[in-house]
Amino acid sequence: MRKRLWKLLALGGAAVVSVAAADPLYTLENATVLASGDTDWDYIKYDPEGGRLFIARRKDGLSVFDVRTRKLVGQVADSVGANGPLLLPQFDRGYVAMTDGTLLSFELKSLKVIERRRLADDGGLNGVVYDPTTKRIYAVVGARTAQSAWFILDAATGKLIERRVFPFRKMDDPAPDGMGHLFAPARYDNLLLRLDSATLAEQARWKIGCDQVVAVEYHAASDRILVGCRGDVPVFLAIDPATGAEVARLPIGRGIDGMAVDEARHRIITSNGADSSLTVIEQRGPDDYRLLGNVQTRPQARVMAIDPASGRLFTVTADATFPAAAAGALATPPAFHPDSFTVLTYKPAR
Repeated sequence: MRKRLWKLLALGGAAVVSVAAADPLYTLENATVLASGDTDWDYIKYDPEGGRLFIARRKDGLSVFDVRTRKLVGQVADSVGANGPLLLPQFDRGYVAMTDGTLLSFELKSLKVIERRRLADDGGLNGVVYDPTTKRIYAVVGARTAQSAWFILDAATGKLIERRVFPFRKMDDPAPDGMGHLFAPARYDNLLLRLDSATLAEQARWKIGCDQVVAVEYHAASDRILVGCRGDVPVFLAIDPATGAEVARLPIGRGIDGMAVDEARHRIITSNGADSSLTVIEQRGPDDYRLLGNVQTRPQARVMAIDPASGRLFTVTADATFPAAAAGALATPPAFHPDSFTVLTYKPAR
């Protein structure tokens, strides 16, 4: 029974890749428990210059964690409802997409709040991304409505430039390529769009061969779009940005919500909350990828950030009770246990 369980964990839903038992991919370096209430969380972002991890704890707000001292060193004021942070040290600015449809801006060094501006009335903001070509930021509504609203703002000042609407139920954060394009996923339509980052004009639309396109990153070194999908058969895809052609496909764990690229080790890592795992993929060329294995984490550890210098991976979770739902009713949201919120740091073994 134990051998079968280990085999399933190594599979990640597909073929076994042999990794020596004495040669782990990542090891848990530390687990730091923070004071917390019954709070959910979403995205985390790492600030390499300051060694700080910005954690969007919705009911507790945007918390700042020093990864060297493993202590909370700050809390951004007026940030209850924090959902998706963006850090722009070149402007000494941080932006936070909020669950009530507002966008919070603050000084990155001092954490002093600049303003909290209402953008959306039809749902909370899912995330906010920066395009270096236009020096604009794009905040995207995360609600499952008939349309997806985008807000375009000047990154240096936070000035609202334009609002655009796309005819899709939910769009996750787009990925800029730094050359004037955005690659934007439409989660429930299984589509990936190539947009002009200056005008948001649609240049191409590609049907993706998987369910629930959630995570998208553009990898400049290989000129490939890296895609993570959920669905019943969760997969990683590599896509040619010129043609939309799929050049690689590998299985990953269930419940992906984070993806990172380790340039030094030529790895792509996904964090999978439903399977409590990190899927580790080796990139041997633009069209050549190999599954190295799946590292066990903890339940609900679904978001992730990477320290590009050391290759360390950060994720967060908390203990929870899932109350039984009434017959025929939707699942009941979990109740998170007080003082159980944990920051997990995983160190690459090689």
